[in-house]
Amino acid sequence: MHDHSRRTIIKGIGVAAAAGVLGEAPAQAATAVAAEGEIWSNEYWAKKGDIPLWMFRKRIGAPKPGEPARPVVFFVHGSSVTSRAFDLTVPGKGEYSLLNTFARYGFDCWTMDHENYGKSGRTSDNADIASGVEDLKAAVEVIARETGQARYHFVGESSGALRAGAFAMAAPERIDRLVFAAFTYKGEGSPTLAKRAEQLAYYRSHNMRKRDRDMIRSIATRDRPGTSDPAVMEALADAEMQFGDQIPTGTYLDMTANLPVVHPEKVLAPLLLVRGEYDGIAAVPDLEEFFNKLPNGDRQFIILPGTAHSVALATNRELFWHVTRAFLTMPAPIVT
Repeated sequence: MHDHSRRTIIKGIGVAAAAGVLGEAPAQAATAVAAEGEIWSNEYWAKKGDIPLWMFRKRIGAPKPGEPARPVVFFVHGSSVTSRAFDLTVPGKGEYSLLNTFARYGFDCWTMDHENYGKSGRTSDNADIASGVEDLKAAVEVIARETGQARYHFVGESSGALRAGAFAMAAPERIDRLVFAAFTYKGEGSPTLAKRAEQLAYYRSHNMRKRDRDMIRSIATRDRPGTSDPAVMEALADAEMQFGDQIPTGTYLDMTANLPVVHPEKVLAPLLLVRGEYDGIAAVPDLEEFFNKLPNGDRQFIILPGTAHSVALATNRELFWHVTRAFLTMPAPIVT
């Protein structure tokens, strides 16, 4: 048995000729150039039928006509939090906003609240992975209108990675590069999902579940206490509880009864798979099986030491920033 702990694993860095499948890349690809200056932000609304979906954007400086395009990165949230998890302010604890960080790296950063989350519209639906795909279809139309670009990077955490993966299968022409953090494939060997499955009957019969402050705290403590600062989880709970203590069951149902929802053979884009060393949502063999079936040779599998489920809000979060930035700014290959 291989020892995967206390190290970073990078596998199979290479490039496959996926462009022939997806169509030619733009002649002038957007390039991320680190920048200083004031971070500009704006809110937008997408519509999925009659359902309003809240979107948020951050970048250095307001958009200006004729300026060089900046690569778009879209952050996709998970089951028990809204997009606030990607733009968290924690006084006295340093930077925790992924949107701020990647805006400074030179990206045009976007996120959204999915149906029945945060500021987005409320319905009787359970907001499952398939619903999330439809949300993203609506969101990219707004991004295309505002940026003039057609392809975007997607960074998803936990069930956000499942949403991003399912969207990548449905709309490969919209995908540049993918980052899946805290992802699960079949769920085999996952203590978190085994425990969650005890409530499967409830998820089948209810479209909402309770998500209180203790549940939010447990995101950082259930696998390995000490990998996240408790003050960060309190700040996250403060940001989340303004939306109440009810959250949809759909992604929990998918993760306990319907896996796999992302089929690696159908994910054509370059992909970075990131796992926290102590994450209980997926065992290493489960992720290795997914990784080995990906058709694009431009793929990496990285394990981050001293982190658990939430790599974005971990004390070692800068490791996640580093590997994600490196992957999203990989130079174009000369030989394919």
